[in-house]
Amino acid sequence: GEEAEQAGEVATGTYTAKVVNDQIFEELKLGPGIAEEVQNVWRTFLSSAESREAAGEAIYAALFDAAPSLQSLFKTPRAVM
Repeated sequence: GEEAEQAGEVATGTYTAKVVNDQIFEELKLGPGIAEEVQNVWRTFLSSAESREAAGEAIYAALFDAAPSLQSLFKTPRAVM
């Protein structure tokens, strides 16, 4: 919790944006109702796009606009992904 964070400890499954562990992939634990809300938001996003392909293009466009340097990490053409 907050006390552990102040002591410099990071609880398992807690995203702090201060510590990134790239050695293991832990299970993401969401609080009650969070997964359902994410699914609702995703459905709303998909329904706002003309197609799933257009939704995907919007995600890539936003990603590459925010961080153009990431584009070189994607070797597969977008149409294939």
